Amino acid sequence: MKVRQVKLREIHKSASSAGKPSFCSVVWDQQGFHSVTASSSDSSIAVHNALLSTCPPKLLRNHRDGVTALAMSPNATCLASGSVDHSVKLYKFPSGEFETNITRFTLPIRALAFNKSGTLLAAAGDDDGIKLINTVDGTISKVLKAHKGPVTGLGFDPQSEYMASIDSTGTVVYWELQSGSTLHTLKGVAPNSGLDLSVLNVLSWSPDGRMLAVPGVRNDVVVYDKDTAEKLFTLRGEHTQSICALAWSPNGKYLATSGLDKQVLIWDVDRKQDIGRHKFDERITCLAWKPIDNVLAVIDCMGRYGVWEAVIPSSMKSPTEDVPNQSNNGLLLFDEDEDEGQEISTSGSLSDLGEDTYEESKPPSRKRLSKQSDSLRDLNEDDNDDFGLSPKVESHKKARRNHSESTDNGNEGLRSRLSSARPKMQEAFQPGATPVQPGKRRFLCYNMLGAITTIEYDGYSHIEIDFHDTSRGPRVPSMTDHFGFTMASLNENGSVFANPCKGEKNMSTLMYRPFSSWANNSEWSMRLEGEEVKVVALGTTWVAAITSLNLIRIFTIGGLQRHVLSLDGPVVTASGFMDELAIVTHASDSLPSNEQVLEFRVLNINNSSQPLRGRLPLTPGSSLTWFGFSEEGKLSSYDSKGVLRVFTSEYGGSWFPLFSASKDKKSDENYWVIGLNARQLFCIVCKSPELYPQVLPKPVLTLLNFSIPLASSDLGAEALENAFILNDMHLVQIQKQIEEMDAVGLDTSSLDDEAFKLETAQDQCILRLIGSCCHGDKLVRATELVKHLSLEKSVRGAIKIVTSLKLPNLAERFNSILEERLLNDSKEPLQTTVPNPNYNASTSTEKSKLSGNDIPLPAPKLSAPSFLKKAKTQEANVGTAKTQEKQTDLEKSTTTERETAGAEVNNAAGDMKKVGEMPKAQQSPRPSNPFLKRSNSQDIEKKEEVDQVKAHRPSNPFFKKSVK
Repeated sequence: MKVRQVKLREIHKSASSAGKPSFCSVVWDQQGFHSVTASSSDSSIAVHNALLSTCPPKLLRNHRDGVTALAMSPNATCLASGSVDHSVKLYKFPSGEFETNITRFTLPIRALAFNKSGTLLAAAGDDDGIKLINTVDGTISKVLKAHKGPVTGLGFDPQSEYMASIDSTGTVVYWELQSGSTLHTLKGVAPNSGLDLSVLNVLSWSPDGRMLAVPGVRNDVVVYDKDTAEKLFTLRGEHTQSICALAWSPNGKYLATSGLDKQVLIWDVDRKQDIGRHKFDERITCLAWKPIDNVLAVIDCMGRYGVWEAVIPSSMKSPTEDVPNQSNNGLLLFDEDEDEGQEISTSGSLSDLGEDTYEESKPPSRKRLSKQSDSLRDLNEDDNDDFGLSPKVESHKKARRNHSESTDNGNEGLRSRLSSARPKMQEAFQPGATPVQPGKRRFLCYNMLGAITTIEYDGYSHIEIDFHDTSRGPRVPSMTDHFGFTMASLNENGSVFANPCKGEKNMSTLMYRPFSSWANNSEWSMRLEGEEVKVVALGTTWVAAITSLNLIRIFTIGGLQRHVLSLDGPVVTASGFMDELAIVTHASDSLPSNEQVLEFRVLNINNSSQPLRGRLPLTPGSSLTWFGFSEEGKLSSYDSKGVLRVFTSEYGGSWFPLFSASKDKKSDENYWVIGLNARQLFCIVCKSPELYPQVLPKPVLTLLNFSIPLASSDLGAEALENAFILNDMHLVQIQKQIEEMDAVGLDTSSLDDEAFKLETAQDQCILRLIGSCCHGDKLVRATELVKHLSLEKSVRGAIKIVTSLKLPNLAERFNSILEERLLNDSKEPLQTTVPNPNYNASTSTEKSKLSGNDIPLPAPKLSAPSFLKKAKTQEANVGTAKTQEKQTDLEKSTTTERETAGAEVNNAAGDMKKVGEMPKAQQSPRPSNPFLKRSNSQDIEKKEEVDQVKAHRPSNPFFKKSVK
C-alpha cells in the first residue's frame, strides 16, 4: 500500500533537547477542531487548531514538571492533564483557561480517563490505587486497589458499566463501576515495560464497547471480550518488537498500532490483517484518530507531532462511516418496561421501589409511600408517589372483586366497574424530593443550588442542608425535626418545610427558616388544621404553600400572610424563581387513554399579576415528573417519556422540546432530573429497579446535551441542524433581553458581545450545512440557508464553497443575494440612528478604518434578527489595530487554494470561528463544575475591563433602531 510521507514537526522542544526519549500524548476534541499534545519532558501543553494548521499552537503552562497524561471530556468542554509534579489539573476547553487542581498524588501520574458523561475522571500512576473523581464537586468517589505496579493505562467502556486498567507489569483488571469491585484479573497478558518511563502499557475499548484491545507479549494485539474477559482473537503482523500504542477508528472497523520497531500499522479488524504501514524515524508513543475524518494524529518520543491524512484508501470503507451511536455522550434514559401484575406493598420498604407494574397501555408510575387511611387504600390501591407519575388503572382482578361484593343491581354494578377502571389523576409531588425510606437518609429537596436531606429516628428526624458550591451559600447548621417534614424548597436566602396532616387535630405544619437575618428570631411556622400542604415553593421575598383545599397561601419571608387564592383544580406541582410562582394543576379528569390533562399558570407575586396561563403539553401516555425554572429563569417541564420542554414567547407562547430520550432509550436505567441551564440538562442516573437516588454514596451528577427530536434528515446532518435551531433560539432570547434592558436604559455591552459570538457560531454552522446541501444536491435548501447568514464575510465564504464545488448557477444566486443586501444596506441613511451622547472622534476614526468584509449585512426576511447584524458593528467599534491585523491574516488564509471541496467548507467555517474569537478577558467558557461561579476577584477584573470598553466605545444605536 502506497503511503504519503507524514511530516512531523517539533512541538515540545525540551523533549528533544535532552536527547532522551520521553512519553508523549495526543488527543482530539469531539468535533475534530483541535488536537492537544504533551510530553513527559515538557511542562507545557500545546493546543493545535486543526482549521488553521499553519498557526503556532497555544501553550498552556500550569504544571511545574513534564505532562504525562491527557484526557478530553466527551463533550469537549474540559481538558484534564496529569504530570510528574503529582497533580491533576482541569482546563476549560478550547480556551485553555485553567480551572482547578482537582486532585494530587504522592507520585507521578501516568494515566487519565473520563467516563462517557464527563462527570467521573479516573486518575492513576505510580501511587497505589486508582482515584475516581467527581468532576462536578471535586470529591473522590472511589479509590480502586488491585495492581502491584504503576498503573499506566485506563479506559471506561462506552456504556460506563466497566473500567479497565493496565499496569507496567502487564496485568489487566476489569472493574465494575457501581460497586468498585474487580470482575476479572488477567496477569502477564501484556509486556513488562520495566523502568523505561517512555514506554507505557496502554489499552483501548472498541467504540461499540464489546471488545478490549491490549498489547500482547508476542509483538501482537490481543482482543478480549467485554463481559467474560475471554480472548477473542489476536492481530499479528509485521511488528518486530512490542506494541506501545494503539487506537480504534471512530467506527471500530480499523485499529492503528505503534511498536518499539518505529512502525505504525493499520489493521482491518474484521479481516484480521494489516492493510497499511508507515516507518518513522523515532518511536511513536501515542496516536489518535480524528473523530470526523480519515486522519490519524501521531507524536513520537522526541516530541515531534504530525497528521497522517488519507490513512484508509478511498476504495475501502471510511473510518468515520457507520460510527456507533453515542448521542448525548452515551447517557442513559428512563426505564419504562418492567414486570406486570404485581400488587403494591403498603409497608413502604425500600425493596418496593423495584416492584412497579406497567401494562402496555399505561404510563409509567412510581410508588406512593406516604401514609393513607385504610379505607382510602381499599378504594384506591395504586402505585402513585408524591412525585407526579400517573396512577395505575386498577387490575381486572380488583374490578371483579369490587363487582362480586356489590349489592346493587346490574346497572349499579356496571357503573361501579367503570368507575373503578377510570384512570386516576396524578398525585401531587414536590420537585427534587424522594420517598420515605425507613432507616435511610432521603432528599427533601435537590436542586441546582444544593440539597436538603433527612433521616428519621425514634420520634424525630435529623435534617441537613448542603450547597453544591460552598462559596455561594452559608454553612447552615443541622436541625432536629419533630414535625416529620416530607417536602422542602431551597434558595439562596432560606428554606421552607412542610409535612402532611398528622396528630389528633389533623394539622399540617409549614415552617420557613432563613439563613441570615438582622433579627434573632426570624424563623416562623404556621399550622393548617384540616388542610394538608401538598407542595411548597420559595421566591426572593415570598413563601408559597399549595394545599389540599386547592388554595394558594402566600406569605412574606417574615411570616406575614399576604394572599390566599383559589385554584380551579387539584395541584400537581409548583416551583418558584425570584418574583414568579409557577403552578401546575389538573384541568380535568384523566382521559380514557390514561393521559393527564394539566394546566399551568405563572403568577408574579410582587405585581399581583398572572403573565402566563395555558395547557401543559405532555407526551401521549406520559405523566409529569419534573417542573421548574432553568438557571436563566425559563419555565421548563420533563415528562416520564423523557421529553424536556421549555416555554418560549414565540408563536404567541409555545413549549419547545429541547431534549428527547426516546431514540437512545436503555431499559435498565432511569433519569432523575434536578434542573437545567441554557445548554444542558442536569440529572442523576439511577440503576433499575431504583427510581430515585440514594443520599449515600453521594450521587454522581450527569449532564446531557440538548438534542431536539428532529426528523431523520436526508442529508445526514442532524447534529448541524440541531445546533442551527438551538443557536437561533438562543439568539432570539438574547435579542429579547437586549430590548428589555435597552428600554430601561441599562448597558447591554456584555449581551452585545455574547450575541456576536453566537452570531459567528451560527454562521459557521450554516456554512457547514450549505456544504452538506451542495454535496447532497439540495441547492434550494442551500439558497435558503445563505439568507440566514449574518456577515458579509460569511456570504463570501459560501460563494467560495459553491464555486469550488463547480456550481456556477448557485454561486451566481449567492452573489445576487449579497449584492441585494449590500444595496439595501447602502440605502439606510446613517442620520436615522439615535444620537449617542458618549460619541467621540476616536471611536469614529476606528470605525472608518474597518475593512469592507467586516460590514454586517442588513437583515433580509429570512435572516437572523436584525440586532445580530448590527452587533458586528458594535464589536468593530471596540476593535484596535490588533483586530485589523487578525482579520488581514484571515483574508490571506482564505485566499489559499484547498485540495478538496470539503476543505473549502472547513476553511470558511474556520474563518467565521476566528472572527468570533474574543479577547481572553471577554471569554467565559463553561466551567467543569457547573455549580461553581466566578470568584469575586474575577468579577472585579471583568467589571474593570467592561468599564474600559464602555469608555472607548459608544452605545450601539442600531439596537435602539431595531427595537423601534
